[in-house]
This record gives sequence, C-alpha cells and structure tokens, in this order.
Amino acid sequence: MCGIVGAIAERNVSGILLEGLRRLEYRGYDSAGIAMLNGGNKLIATKTVGKVEKLVNSVTASKINGSVGIAHTRWATHGKPTITNAHPHSSSKEIAIVHNGIIENYQELRGELLKEGYDFKTETDSEIIAHLIHKERNGGKASLIEAAQKATQKLEGAYGLCVIDKKDPDQIVVARSGSPLVIGVGIGENFVASDILALGQV
Repeated sequence: MCGIVGAIAERNVSGILLEGLRRLEYRGYDSAGIAMLNGGNKLIATKTVGKVEKLVNSVTASKINGSVGIAHTRWATHGKPTITNAHPHSSSKEIAIVHNGIIENYQELRGELLKEGYDFKTETDSEIIAHLIHKERNGGKASLIEAAQKATQKLEGAYGLCVIDKKDPDQIVVARSGSPLVIGVGIGENFVASDILALGQV
C-alpha cells in the first residue's frame, strides 16, 4: 500500500515529509517522491526509484525546501516502478497530487481528458486526478477545494488524496474514500498522512 505525508507550516517542511516517509517504509514500496511550494510560489519536485534514503539524498543535494509539501511512497499497481510513474503527479506545472488507492474508471477518464488536450506522461491511474482538478480549476472560478470536490465526484474506486496548487500556496486539500488519511493539528502548522505512525513527534 502506498504511503502519503503532507505538511503545511511556517517553517521548512522537507525534513518532516522525509521523516514521515521513513516511518512508512514498513508498508513496502518501490519508489518515492516529494513536491513542495517554495516562497516564490513555484512548484518543485523530485522523485527516485528505490529506497527513501535515495530521495533524502536527492532533496539534500538539490536543496528543495518550502513551507507546503506532499510526499509519497509508491507500490506499483498501474505502470512499472520508474521515476516517471512515481508520485507526486502534476498537471501544467501548477497542481501536484499524491494518491493512495486504485481508480477503477481511470481509462474512461483518461480518454476524455486526452480529447480535451491533456498530455499524459505516466502509465498510472493517479495522473488523471491531477488533470481533472486542473480542468475544474481552470474551467471556471472554482477554488482548489471546489475543484477537488468536483473531480473526486467523477472517481470510481478508492482514494486517499492530497493536493497542492501554486496558485494557492497556503493550503493542502485532502480527500478520502475507502483509503485511510489522518490529520494532525499543530500550532501554526498542520499535517496529513495515510498512517498515524508518520505523524508522531514531527
């Protein structure tokens, strides 16, 4: 089962996200990744195949940091374990998502999004979620949470989901149906994970 960690704070959360992923290693995984919004409202991400420690080294080398971020360990169900298929997935370099679960109608939704001009870079079922939210976000005046609500209404299957958008750098939107998510509330900071073990003493 995939692992999810998200954090929003008044401090750099990259270390918190990576520590959360370390605590979820027991679940099994084949790749890992992180996406963050830095102070300039730029969406930055890095992914690796293999152990979380490889991701830690990559984040350290590239000095990725920010006060809002999401991270993920993936156990491949759709598509091979590659950097391209690793989460987070993004749409138009604006929206990034991490997803735990399986979207049963993803082929149908993928076909619809292809007709509307969306370019798919992965073999996963999860990428459609990022594009659906982007479509709802940019097709009108929907807020990020409204766009996520409209997008998830189209999904059939299970999901635990975290979404960030560079247009709204002060929030993480989460949703779940059939997959676990827990939320931690702090002073001036909040956290989300697919397992409470990821949130202890962060």
